[in-house]
Amino acid sequence: MLTVFDPWNNPLCTCPFKYSLHPYTGCSHQCLYCYATSYIKVRKSIPKKNFIQRLLRDLERADPRIPISMSNSSDPYPPEEKEYMLTRKTLEILLPRGFRVLIVTKGSLVSRDKDLLSKGNAAVTMTITTLDESLAKKLEPNAPSPHDRIRALRELVEYGVPVGVRVDPIIPYVNDDEEMIRELVETLASIGVGFIVTSTYKARPDNLKRMKEAFPEIAAKLDKLYRVEGTWIRGYWYLPLELRKKLLKPVIEAARRHKLEYATCREGLTSKEWFNARSCDGTHLIPLRIIPKKKTLLDL
Repeated sequence: MLTVFDPWNNPLCTCPFKYSLHPYTGCSHQCLYCYATSYIKVRKSIPKKNFIQRLLRDLERADPRIPISMSNSSDPYPPEEKEYMLTRKTLEILLPRGFRVLIVTKGSLVSRDKDLLSKGNAAVTMTITTLDESLAKKLEPNAPSPHDRIRALRELVEYGVPVGVRVDPIIPYVNDDEEMIRELVETLASIGVGFIVTSTYKARPDNLKRMKEAFPEIAAKLDKLYRVEGTWIRGYWYLPLELRKKLLKPVIEAARRHKLEYATCREGLTSKEWFNARSCDGTHLIPLRIIPKKKTLLDL
């Protein structure tokens, strides 16, 4: 259950060493641009079998000083979490033991667990690609609306939970309008978000097919940008570097204007112009409220 995060030797990944933990497999949000569907398939979220028992076993060997990211491919707060409460049960195990937890989600249900998150070594990063409700519904058909995500973030901030936002992916011709980006970042700053990470859309064969089907008017343009002019790097088509900079610049400039920490993700842009935070993923936001109870071999 608890595994070391593996970026598949991507030379552009700047993530710190961390664990990865997924209470569910599949993902009910079914975002068109999802990279994980190439291996988890397009299917609803399903609780992993005997997850809690297997997690408890894994924790016997885990180092509580290493952050745990929940989750990097299958959202920990799908609609099914209302019934199964598997993520909440996981937090009830991890947080009292002093484990450092980073929640990565689009699920507004995360605010339900503010009582736990506000008392433990926990932070939340929420993905918001746009404030445009109709566009968000098209891109992320089963995910909560941007309005609901903003509301959840506001609740978390009010409870003292550190929050960041993933303004990603920025997709050419889709959500790259500079005015809309500025409005999004301004809204986030106004509710107390202190950190933003951004990245451009990385195309894989399956998600590019979905994007072209959903946006047929730009299908040829996307094909040209990615498959003709782009570069294939570790399983993804990347846009040309200068175009990636152009797309990310409005996010970075808006973050800087509002005095927010900012970073880029898997872009190879590590200078202060593009990266002004202690981590790219938000693990630096995790507070130390509970000292881990267990010593490990690393302490001996």
